[in-house]
Amino acid sequence: MNPILLDFPTEITTDRLIIRMPLPGDGKAVNEAIRASMNELQPWMPFAQKEPKLEETEANIREAHANFLLRKDLRLLIFHKETCQFIGSTGLHRINWDLPKFEIGYWIDSRHAKQGYITETVVGVTNFAFEELNAKRVEIRCDSLNINSRNVAERAGYTLEGILRNDDLAVDGTLRDTCVFSKIK
Repeated sequence: MNPILLDFPTEITTDRLIIRMPLPGDGKAVNEAIRASMNELQPWMPFAQKEPKLEETEANIREAHANFLLRKDLRLLIFHKETCQFIGSTGLHRINWDLPKFEIGYWIDSRHAKQGYITETVVGVTNFAFEELNAKRVEIRCDSLNINSRNVAERAGYTLEGILRNDDLAVDGTLRDTCVFSKIK
């Protein structure tokens, strides 16, 4: 089946969070979060190597919205259920609809870090992938030196399948190893 014909919810809720498809106009909140979190994001995220302009972030959000509708990439934004405050971003990426298989990515506004929001998000998005998208496999891949990301995968119940040595370049150009965590149905 052509994935564009798949109907599934555009919003996930957990105990404290609303995790939803990006919408035009979300760029301002996302831009503010990136700017507030530059120091924490720069070692790991290519998009955080320079402070983004608001127009760039809004354009990126609109592209993510279109890609979600086209089922090419399912970026999701995380909001606090009570305050509606933007907390971070996640999504299902590197999609293989034939299997189906997904990779979860995530980052958090550092002003909301260390409160369990990303672990709660990963558990919610993982359940969504298995229940709504009939996933057979969900992965988390991260730099082996990114201890916070590794801890999230472990707290969310993912299994470390292995470490791919000399697998990728870090944002600073140095050779790095990649941890591969997974959950299967």
